[in-house]
Amino acid sequence: MDPNEKIIAQRKAKGLTQEELAALTRVNLRTIQRIESGESKPRPFTIKAIANALDLGLTNLRIQPLATNDQENTTHFLQLFCISCFSYLIIPYVHFLIPNYLLKLRKEQNPEVRNFAKKVIREQVYWVVATMLVFLIILLINFIARYELHTPHYISYLIPFFGMYALNILLILNSMNKARALPV
Repeated sequence: MDPNEKIIAQRKAKGLTQEELAALTRVNLRTIQRIESGESKPRPFTIKAIANALDLGLTNLRIQPLATNDQENTTHFLQLFCISCFSYLIIPYVHFLIPNYLLKLRKEQNPEVRNFAKKVIREQVYWVVATMLVFLIILLINFIARYELHTPHYISYLIPFFGMYALNILLILNSMNKARALPV
């Protein structure tokens, strides 16, 4: 029997209407209706209130609100974490400090989540190093073209600049997709 069916059965066994259950639990009537119809997942507070009002244990409802809530929080954190990497558009070359700060602030205990976050930070550091190397190579080519080959043609920095920035957008979007699929 599904948890919502157990709630309905226990409510009817106690002779309560949805309105009376809502009043007992101090939960909105529409929320009770959605839970009983299976439209929505109840929050931990709501589950506890319903279980107490109907003399049901949380184990009888087979709902583990904290685990689901933690999973949603972790997924949300990872999404926010990946989005914070877009700070390279505002503060390039040290932007990886923001996701690093978020990770330290979170004090994540799950090793899988922590390893994923560290991998994302490493990718951002590698991107900074690769971008600097590309600019140095262009500087070297322009230097050789000017002083060794005596040509007035130089490579513009704009093409690699936009190319590297577009590459980082793809890296971040890829990380966001991986964060959604990460089993936490």
